[in-house]
Amino acid sequence: MSVCKPAVGMLLRRNFSVKAKAGLEAIASKPPVRVAITGAAGQIGYSLVMRVASGEMLGKDQPIDLHLLEIPQGLKALDGVVMELEDCAFPLVNKIVPTDDAAKAFEGIDYGLLVGARPRGPGMERKDLMQANAKIFVSQGKALNSWANKSVKVVVVGNPANTNALIASHNAPSIPRGNFTAMTRLDHNRATAQLAKQTQATVNDVEKLCIWGNHSSTQYPDIQFATVKGKAAVSLVQNEWYKSTFIPTVQQRGAAIIAARGASSAASAANACIEHIRDWVLGSDGKWVSMAIPSDSTYGFSDGIITSYPVVCANGKYEVVRGLELSEFGKEMIARTNKELLEERAMVAENL
Repeated sequence: MSVCKPAVGMLLRRNFSVKAKAGLEAIASKPPVRVAITGAAGQIGYSLVMRVASGEMLGKDQPIDLHLLEIPQGLKALDGVVMELEDCAFPLVNKIVPTDDAAKAFEGIDYGLLVGARPRGPGMERKDLMQANAKIFVSQGKALNSWANKSVKVVVVGNPANTNALIASHNAPSIPRGNFTAMTRLDHNRATAQLAKQTQATVNDVEKLCIWGNHSSTQYPDIQFATVKGKAAVSLVQNEWYKSTFIPTVQQRGAAIIAARGASSAASAANACIEHIRDWVLGSDGKWVSMAIPSDSTYGFSDGIITSYPVVCANGKYEVVRGLELSEFGKEMIARTNKELLEERAMVAENL
């Protein structure tokens, strides 16, 4: 039996209406969670807030209160971000709290996305940058300790992310150390894309790739255990390409983007932050992802640092992938990035 076009349109509108109503009912049935984003008016923050508000991080049925933190000089720009959020009329946004007060921003939060950090200025030495950011993350760690929920999940995006996360965690002793993480998902995504491109595959075909160590130029993007369409990645690429092209490309990708567009990675960093929290909360479906977490002294890493491991996420937790036999090259690369993390820790020791 044929159905006329107006009838088809009517059916489609009716189905859409039913789904929309079901979606609103699902939203109404859940209490909102509080998400804090620091540096919310910055490039990454601006990209991030919209996607968090749309439900890409915690699900399309999870209402949220957005707590947006900026420095006093950034409040005018933050007002503009808030206006745009309001104009989007996101169904999931229950409340927006813009502020320059960390206590207000972190009050009762369930998730902390620490994006804001001091960028490296002209002539600034690495140690100077470390010390400048240490002050920021000492303060934010203390504010989290005083005001956030004790089950808060924290990801640090602002660089140097690993050591900033370490500082924040040491200044929030009432929050479990394992709840403080740093973002290496951007490096993981970069590595995945480069391997897929080289093997003429898609990113969906790549599995068991990982990032070890620091979110810096010493990181170790590892394909030893990776597969592409079920085949061992090391059998699909030349070792020379792996060592001389792949690893440096991933390590230096941030600098290459700055050189190309005159600004640092923003959309891709926001995307990685979304995926970091999403998989931590909702699970990675058995797949390996990379997260910088407190070291458990395995795979050659020292205790007392925050370093990237391959992990699998489920039930709101992450677990390090165990039992991997590293190559001698892999051990050397891990030793190098571990050394840098220890050097960074020594530079900020007075803040721990």
